[in-house]
Amino acid sequence: MLLVNTVLLLVGLVSPIITLEKFYIVENTFSVLTGVIQLAEDGLWFLVVIVTGFSILLPFLKLRLLYQFVSVRSRNHNALDRYLHWVHVYGKWSMLDVFVVAILVVSVKLGAIVNVQMRYGLYAFTAAVLLTMVITAVVVHLANTVNPPEIKK
Repeated sequence: MLLVNTVLLLVGLVSPIITLEKFYIVENTFSVLTGVIQLAEDGLWFLVVIVTGFSILLPFLKLRLLYQFVSVRSRNHNALDRYLHWVHVYGKWSMLDVFVVAILVVSVKLGAIVNVQMRYGLYAFTAAVLLTMVITAVVVHLANTVNPPEIKK
């Protein structure tokens, strides 16, 4: 599932997510990556950092942590607990990925009359975010089944 998730994420980042059409004459198609490039060309560095961080780097970091968690060869409980902690921390930011794409859509300068068409990259990116959430839930459930958390009194 992690491999499928990685492929979906890569497809979602490089494939067209949206096409903006102005007056049926001017048409712009953006992927997350081309949107970041456009933001950089427009000098919107704050948005470049936010979109790059939350829509590109953070999803890969979450996948890396999930991979680390499931690939721990020894059942070292300290390592498992550490990975589980980071999965929880980064898992809280999952929906922010989708929100950042919405910011990207707004920040590519919508004109007065714009026809917006969603493209397959948006669906691949959304599927990757949702699959990450499912994998995280399964991993946390399995971790708590194998190594239940201590009850603090």
